[in-house]
Amino acid sequence: MSSLLTKNCIPCSGSIPPLEDDQKLILLKELSSIWELVDGGKKLRAIVKCSEFSGPMKIANDIAVIADKQWHHPDLHISFGQLGIDLWTHKIDDLVESDFIFAAKIDEVLKSYEI
Repeated sequence: MSSLLTKNCIPCSGSIPPLEDDQKLILLKELSSIWELVDGGKKLRAIVKCSEFSGPMKIANDIAVIADKQWHHPDLHISFGQLGIDLWTHKIDDLVESDFIFAAKIDEVLKSYEI
């Protein structure tokens, strides 16, 4: 189990500095291989492939429950057989540890799906 999974997201007040690039790469290694750094390393992105349209909807609903509990809200993009997930801290337009914590929680959700 990733050490990130045992942590909780901290709501960002805008005063938390973004992670350094080397810190992002270290934390990225704790996540599943679906995650990548995009937008110059300022966002985490995952694309989840499903065999039917309802699959991404179900996964998105499970992610929404965790998002409300953690008060950390990803951008979700649903299309046929695919769910795009973008994570970053909007107030600073970059990544903090909470983004990686939430990605680890999404990884845990995805274990219950055949993808």
